[in-house]
Amino acid sequence: MTTIECQNLANQQRSPQTILPNLGLVCITASQQVRFKTITRTRYLKLSLEERESTLRQLYQHNLQRLHDALTFCEQNQIRLYRMTSNLFPMNDLEDKIGENLLEEMADELSKVGQRAVALEIRMVLHPDQFVVLSSDSPEVVQTSINILARHARDLDLLGLPRSPWSLMNIHGGKSQRAEKLIQVISQLPEAIKSRLTLENDEYAYSASEILAVCQAAEIPLVFDAHHHICHENLDSYNEPSVATMFEAARKTWKNPDWQLVHISNGETAFKDRKHSDFIHAMPDIYYQAPWIEVEAKRKEEAIAHLRSWWLVGQ
Repeated sequence: MTTIECQNLANQQRSPQTILPNLGLVCITASQQVRFKTITRTRYLKLSLEERESTLRQLYQHNLQRLHDALTFCEQNQIRLYRMTSNLFPMNDLEDKIGENLLEEMADELSKVGQRAVALEIRMVLHPDQFVVLSSDSPEVVQTSINILARHARDLDLLGLPRSPWSLMNIHGGKSQRAEKLIQVISQLPEAIKSRLTLENDEYAYSASEILAVCQAAEIPLVFDAHHHICHENLDSYNEPSVATMFEAARKTWKNPDWQLVHISNGETAFKDRKHSDFIHAMPDIYYQAPWIEVEAKRKEEAIAHLRSWWLVGQ
């Protein structure tokens, strides 16, 4: 491992004019303060219609309160970005319509979350699960993926969150070497989805430059992930020139550069380990110019506090 790899945050040099980026909490806390309930499809389908309604009503009410708790936690800890769980309201896209109807009944309660987020100046975003593959060869998989995104878009609408990349839905490119297919599908998406959609580079299927070309053609923003980039390109440092180049290219895909969002994670056991570490120990120098950073570390809020404390000490 090189000296650059081993270099921790305390040894990195920064300009004293550096503005502290907004750091994002991903879904839950390492503590029990922000946790959500769910139910498996198998268990749900074993219930009677009456049991399904009562179960989902209780679960949705619980998760909605936990969402309020997440905003409270973010407010108390000066976190201005929160990534919601993609399983916030499970089973709300089934043919029985029970979950969908319950959410419509709860529309007023849901809208208060968005109003509160605006009042607290907390940005709320979403990362749909890995089953969203818009570039699949299977029309059924593509349609299922669109249905999942439509469900999330409806949830965001009910929460009163804007149809813009401010309240983005971030996904990966999916099946490799299907850039044209991906662009075509994105171009035909409903406005409620496309207006919020962003794409992220990954370690396997789509490099940062490949997904950048898709974003440019589809006219949607790129969420740059530096760790995915160094893994895909087999780089030895976050400060390899291509990292800054891709960061700056990604910024140009955001109509409002002040909304640019990037991801940071570190390898658990080695620099290019794809598994996330507990804390962030190294970061690209260019990331100090990022306005918004999602911290993808296992220790969640503790990792954010660790990163912020270093920054504040360095000011």
